[in-house]
Amino acid sequence: MSALPPLPLPNLAALETREVWSALTEAHRHLAELKGLCESLPNQGILLDTLGIQEAKDSSEIENIITTHDELYAFRDNSGASAAAKEVRHYVSALRTGFEAVRDSGLIRLETLLAVQAELEQNRAGLRKLPGTVLKNEATGQVIYEPPQGAAEVEELMANLIDFIHADDGLDPLLRMAITHHQFESIHPFYDGNGRTGRILNLLMLQRDGLLNLPVLYLSRYITTTKPDYYRLLQTVRDEDIWAEWCVYLLRGVAVTSRSAITLVRAFRDLLQNTKHDMRERLPKLYSQDLLNNLFRFPYTKIEFIERDLGVSRPTACKYLEQLTSAGLVRKQKISRTNFYINEPLYALLSRVTLDKP
Repeated sequence: MSALPPLPLPNLAALETREVWSALTEAHRHLAELKGLCESLPNQGILLDTLGIQEAKDSSEIENIITTHDELYAFRDNSGASAAAKEVRHYVSALRTGFEAVRDSGLIRLETLLAVQAELEQNRAGLRKLPGTVLKNEATGQVIYEPPQGAAEVEELMANLIDFIHADDGLDPLLRMAITHHQFESIHPFYDGNGRTGRILNLLMLQRDGLLNLPVLYLSRYITTTKPDYYRLLQTVRDEDIWAEWCVYLLRGVAVTSRSAITLVRAFRDLLQNTKHDMRERLPKLYSQDLLNNLFRFPYTKIEFIERDLGVSRPTACKYLEQLTSAGLVRKQKISRTNFYINEPLYALLSRVTLDKP
């Protein structure tokens, strides 16, 4: 049997430190500003695709699934995409699956996490049923942690985790997220996809608790850039049952990534408005909100995407894109046998996303 105890933590008073409360205050402040900024946008849904793929790319890189922005944007229907790009696409789809489930029910059920993991891995293996799973040091091969092994124990701990997520006990929701993330990764409930599912769960908890209406927080980028601390603190809690430093680490991540997202969303909003103004001025007969949305959902578009999104014929879609190219609003580029039309300012904006210092 695993020594992993169920939640809640027996000694929450140990988290009442100056460092934890300072980190909580900072995280909530920046997260609230980000939420308000997103709510001020007239077309928030675009952010779910445009910025969601950034989180997907960063989260996948933690698992050594490396792809390029070109692959992700150009091959957004998966045709011609590399295996890595398809994996990131599955993450985007899994994120949307979880987002829609929480939006519709207001709950994070076990079925929600199963659906997220199934979309990530493109299978329905479900919770682990067979023993033998261990976590090893990638460099040395040494076993550093053995998660619960029995199927019944995994089921019991996951049921306990779902209860903890929804508990009405007055615990700050960001502390609940930090504790939940650690417990989920320690249960390690799936054969594959635990890390990415756990990172999606972070965003779903922010959504469910009303702290953020859209999953536009780059927590995965923070974890990627602080990976040694992430894994060290995960293991420190398991070995020593000391939670404060882990919670401060994740709370600082929320603050850092919120500040970065605020800068990005403001720049995205301004670019969208400037392009809208340019389209109306240069191509008044062509402008429509649907066409503008298409150009900002991803930096790359093509004839088929215009056909689908605007409900127009192929000749009409082709004419639209050629007019946009002539006006300098997109750049035409042939990749393989397909013509793509690139929103270069948006591509540049998303490609240079960086994190502020903690």
